[in-house]
Amino acid sequence: FFFELTRDRYLFCVSIVIMKLFAALSLLVSSASAFAPSLKAATTTTSLHETLNGWVPDESQFAWGLPGSLDPAPEFDPLGFADCDLNQIKKYREAEIQHGRVAMLAVIGMLVTEEPIEFHPLFEASNKDIGPAIRHLDEVRAVSPFFFEILGLIIGALELNRALQGFKAPDKGTAGRLRSDEGTMFQDLKDDYYPGDVNFDPLGLKPEDPEEFAEMHTKELQHGRLAMLGIAGIVAQELVDGQEIFVSMGVAQDSFDPSKLPVQFP
Repeated sequence: FFFELTRDRYLFCVSIVIMKLFAALSLLVSSASAFAPSLKAATTTTSLHETLNGWVPDESQFAWGLPGSLDPAPEFDPLGFADCDLNQIKKYREAEIQHGRVAMLAVIGMLVTEEPIEFHPLFEASNKDIGPAIRHLDEVRAVSPFFFEILGLIIGALELNRALQGFKAPDKGTAGRLRSDEGTMFQDLKDDYYPGDVNFDPLGLKPEDPEEFAEMHTKELQHGRLAMLGIAGIVAQELVDGQEIFVSMGVAQDSFDPSKLPVQFP
């Protein structure tokens, strides 16, 4: 019952779109709407270019005044991760915003390639019995042999750009050492780098006003957090019942037709 023939083939499509969306959109999402400081953060009337996007780090505020603390659960940090120094809180926010962006792309990819949309750029889904989106990557290599190599190069280029934009080069004397107050350590962020702002905004969506910038960044954070929970739930559900998420919910029908297969079994 785990992977029914009826839905398995076309579900393959899901993972391909996911990967292409990851490669093409991760840049767009990463800076088009994600670089605003907190609604609770201290703001100034100066240009965003003269400050960290209007954010003034304040140790007395929650998470040094970074965005993301909203009602009805303000300053939610049961494990105390926000009680740290400025460099560490910036690294936490950098990780959160990047994971949120990837999760948003993943959710889009899962939903687009499954019923009822069932769009996949690498192959037709209707004549394949592969399974839900979580199984689609199994056949990508056969359909597009060089896809993963190209994807790896794209992701590597994006990560290299992010490293050059936001991270300090570690000192030779601190390479391979644990955290120390002496010198620049591995993964230390630049003082003038705002977490998530990789200076990529081809559509010009980044506001010039600090308050508008803070609002936009907060929205991206909230959508990213929801997406991280959402993609985890989708993957878990499809692992349990082997069905596409909308088919499992009963709002879409499984359209796979075994009679379309080139090889028929008795």
